[in-house]
Amino acid sequence: MQRKKTNFLTFIVSLSLFSFASVASAQEMVSEDTPGATSAGTAFTQPKDWSINTNETVTVFTAPEGDLDIVIVEVGAAGDAGDAAAKAWSAYDPEANRQVRRVNPMRPDDGWDERASISYETSPAEQITVSALILRKGDAWTVMIVTGSQATAGKRSAAVAVARQGLLPAGYERESFAGKAARPLTSERVQLLRDFVAESAKTLEVPAVAIAIIDKGEVVWEGGFGVTQLGSKQPVNEHTKFMIASSTKGMSTLLLSILADQGKLDWDQRVVDVYPPFRLGDDETTNATLIRHLVCACTGLPRKDWAFILADQGAPASDTFRQLAETQPTSSFGELFQYNNNMAAAAGYVGGALTYPDMELGAAFDKAMDKLVFGPLKMKNTTFDFAEGMRGNWASPHGLDVDGNVAVMSNYFNQTVYPLRPAGGVFSTAADVAHYVQSELSKGLTPNGKRFVSEENLLERRERGVQVRENMWYGMGLFYELHSDIPVVTHGGTLSGYHANWFALPEANVGAVILTNSDPGQAMLGPFLRRLLEVLYDGKPEAAADVAEAATRIKAQAESRRQDLTIPGDPEVLANLAERYESPGIGSITIYEKDGAAWVTAGSIKAPLATRTNPDGTVSLVSIGTGQINIEALIGETDGLRTLSIRDSQNEYLYTEVR
Repeated sequence: MQRKKTNFLTFIVSLSLFSFASVASAQEMVSEDTPGATSAGTAFTQPKDWSINTNETVTVFTAPEGDLDIVIVEVGAAGDAGDAAAKAWSAYDPEANRQVRRVNPMRPDDGWDERASISYETSPAEQITVSALILRKGDAWTVMIVTGSQATAGKRSAAVAVARQGLLPAGYERESFAGKAARPLTSERVQLLRDFVAESAKTLEVPAVAIAIIDKGEVVWEGGFGVTQLGSKQPVNEHTKFMIASSTKGMSTLLLSILADQGKLDWDQRVVDVYPPFRLGDDETTNATLIRHLVCACTGLPRKDWAFILADQGAPASDTFRQLAETQPTSSFGELFQYNNNMAAAAGYVGGALTYPDMELGAAFDKAMDKLVFGPLKMKNTTFDFAEGMRGNWASPHGLDVDGNVAVMSNYFNQTVYPLRPAGGVFSTAADVAHYVQSELSKGLTPNGKRFVSEENLLERRERGVQVRENMWYGMGLFYELHSDIPVVTHGGTLSGYHANWFALPEANVGAVILTNSDPGQAMLGPFLRRLLEVLYDGKPEAAADVAEAATRIKAQAESRRQDLTIPGDPEVLANLAERYESPGIGSITIYEKDGAAWVTAGSIKAPLATRTNPDGTVSLVSIGTGQINIEALIGETDGLRTLSIRDSQNEYLYTEVR
């Protein structure tokens, strides 16, 4: 089904994005996140290093780059969310003509009586982001618009999150558990958590979930819900293996802590001093990179996951260092949160090289983790070996097909992470991850009470680094969060068909693990933590409503995406494609026919093809494989040669036809 074309005024990003009249105050940049309020009393937070312009009803924060705005408009009375958004645009930029892509209703929260979000139509060539958050308190509406450069939005995601979370009705104070004693996790309270997980899995259609719950440092319950694969009768238990993706990172940095204890590295030592082949961008950047920078998400290195997703599988661990050598940071060290898997992988491989210098990097890392981390923690079912991980009691990945239905998928795509496995390539179980969480709570003891890492070097990883959002920071391979003023140490993980998280609440000596095997399982992770806190501190019951809202949103997004696509792809467009395209240093894209349909192979992606007509009339090629990350390639031409262009927020991967 092909979406009807709509009129769309191309948005040109300039150094002055906003055009509202009667600006009352000059631009003022702040050196730290600064609270304030609109003329109507709505509380806001002006992000660090962003300037502010205001008039009677409009407040605009502008990024240091000058090409991204966060706009707060006090609309007042409006008919509904859509009307409020239209009025906000009229006040901010009367010339704009944004076509609404999707309206997402949201449950009331943070003191607001009504909430919704709106995404707008854009075309890939514009490289912009446009969205709106619509809020109502009583009869008055407040709208936050985010509009401007996609690259800057990606680089400054923390600032956008701070501004979004800081928007509160006048006089509202969030729920706080500060100073409250955690309730014991009795069998009755554990049952509340179990019931929540079982109901959430049913609501989100997640085939398999495994959890573990820790109180006073001891596992008080562990087990599973559902079956390992749709159509199977094999039940899930605490020993079922899942891929835990980036939840691996804290385990990899634990290896570095142990090596710091052994004197083999120092957090503030230059990487080149312990691993001379290391390179990052130019010589100056290389020589300034310390061990802690590899795992701090603070070096300004943009996320480049497409570089390994689009690469042919089978690259050696050393390819991680090749990619880093070709990448230059886009912000200064310590300035911004920018998540990068290559850096985290390099950290693990440096640890492996220091432990077993005569072995291949990947094998050295695997052996170091087995001997120094998994062995002492008795993580007997934890492995980086795909063959072993997919043997016996393991949960198959599931994703959404093009029609939004949950379906089993091959684990082939996830093998793309293997060359970067210290960043997120381990298979593990709820029981094993619980042992790891116990070590975080005990500050470095094994399950039998023996110290295997110093408290000093374990805790060094939790020191607050760059800000991720309001009340959340990144340490070294760990997130440190104040959730309702309760400290939480955590790290989630996402791969196609797998979503996982673990939580350690140091003050309460409580921990939890949740592993899922379906993409909608992502929507369980945050609410699971919320439900844990509700049970511990008698909090307001919000978690179940969050899951129900997510289930509705997931279905709406799937329907919207399906409506955008022409399936099978437009035959005229497909007929004009080249059979093979190449991108230097990345790999190739091949277009071919399979079972009477057009297919694409691009690195780890193998899937049928659809097409999509963009608002500006250009056409994109879209793969529609179940669950896996799918490419959206803009079809073009350069110097008489056909091209395909794939973008993430800060990078472009250009493929040119091979003749």
